[in-house]
Amino acid sequence: MTALPTPPSPALGATSDEVVAWVSTHLGDLAREGPDGVRPGVVRGGQAAADAALAGLDIAGYARTRSTVLPESRRGATRMSPYVRHGLLTLPELWDAVAGAPSGDVRKYHDELLWQEFARHLYARLGADLGRSLRREQPRPTPPWPEPLRPDMACSSYLTRSLTEDGWLVNQTRMWLASQWSVRGGGEWRAGEDAMFAHLLDGSRAANRLGWQWTIGTGSGKAYGFSRWQIEKRAPELCGGCALRDACPIESWPEAEVGPSVVGSPDLGKGPVPGGPTSVEGDGGEAVWLTAESLGTGDPALAADPDRPAMFVFDEALLRGLRLSGKRLVFLAECLGDLAAERPLDVRRGDVGTEIAGRPLATTWAPVPGWARRRDSLDVVEVHPWPWLVRPRPASVRSFSAWRKTSGR
Repeated sequence: MTALPTPPSPALGATSDEVVAWVSTHLGDLAREGPDGVRPGVVRGGQAAADAALAGLDIAGYARTRSTVLPESRRGATRMSPYVRHGLLTLPELWDAVAGAPSGDVRKYHDELLWQEFARHLYARLGADLGRSLRREQPRPTPPWPEPLRPDMACSSYLTRSLTEDGWLVNQTRMWLASQWSVRGGGEWRAGEDAMFAHLLDGSRAANRLGWQWTIGTGSGKAYGFSRWQIEKRAPELCGGCALRDACPIESWPEAEVGPSVVGSPDLGKGPVPGGPTSVEGDGGEAVWLTAESLGTGDPALAADPDRPAMFVFDEALLRGLRLSGKRLVFLAECLGDLAAERPLDVRRGDVGTEIAGRPLATTWAPVPGWARRRDSLDVVEVHPWPWLVRPRPASVRSFSAWRKTSGR
C-alpha cells in the first residue's frame, strides 16, 4: 500500500511551485511529460480558486464574445469548466449565479450549461460506446495530410500550443482543432480526442467525446468545416502573422464528407438514462471515498458529515494507461490540498480496491462507468445523489436540441 503525504494547499498559501514539486515527486512517473516536465496549467485548482472564480463571474456580453479567441482581453468564455468537471462547482450553482445578467446572455450561458448536462446524460447512457462513432463513419479526405496539425500554420501552431501549455481551449478552438485533425487532415478521431483529453484541465470523456463527434459529423451526420474564414473572424492576428498567409492551405472549405452509416450503432432513441439515487441510500460510512468527479467541499457525501475523514486514490494502472499531462495532476493535487485544509484526508497511490478495502465507505454517485466498476470492489454502504441540473429520465439522446426542449429548464 502506498500512502502519500498531503498535497500543499493553495488555500493555505501554497505556491504553484510547491504543488508542482509534490506532483513531480509522487506522481511524475505517471505524467505524460515525465517528472521534469510537470508544470501548472492556466487555471489553478482548489476550492478557494473555484469560489473566487464564482464570486467574480460576470457574463455580461457573453452571447456576443463567448466565441472570441484573440485577443484574449476580449474573450467572453468564463473558464469555469475545470471546476465543474471536478465537482468544485456544480451546474445548478452556475445556473443560479448568472440569474441577474442580461437576458440574452443568460439564455446563451444556460444553453452551454445544458450542453454539459446533455453530455453527462449521453455518457451515463452509453458509457464506453461514446468512444466509437455513433451514427456515421468519420470523414476520409483524399489524400489525408501527412501531419494533420501542421506546425508551419500559425493557427495550427496556436491550437497545439494552447492545448499543451495552457491545458484549456475556448470552445471555438476545440472545434477548430477537431475539424482540422479529422475533417481536413484525416487523422483518426479517437487519437485526437485522446490527446485533447490528456491535456485539458476540464478533460471529460463525456464532453470531449460529444464535442468531437458533433464537430466531425460522426454523431451528427454533418461535419463542421474549419477554414481561414473562421480564423479571420475570431483570431485575425494569427493570419496576419502567418508565414503561409499568401499560400494558405485552409483557404477554402474542406471537401471531406462524412462516411456511411455505422453498422450496429448504439441505440440513441428513447430509453433509460442512469441517474443514481434520488435520496441517500444506506448509512454508516466511516470515511468518504472521493472520485475525480467529487473534489469540492460541497460534495454531497462530504457535506453530510463535516468531520468525517475522506480518502482519494490516484489509480496507478489507470493513470499509467492514460498518460495525463502533468498540468492535470497539478490541478487535482491543488483540489486535494484544499480539501485537506478542511478535514482529515488520506491520499494514496495504487489500486483503488486494494488501497481502501475493508472500510465502510460513503460516496457520491457519479455519471461515469468507472464509478460503478470501482464501487463493486469496495465496501460502499452509503451513496449520496449526484447534483444534476436536469434529473435523468427515459429520453432520446439523439439530438441536443430535442432533449433541451423537454429538459424542463
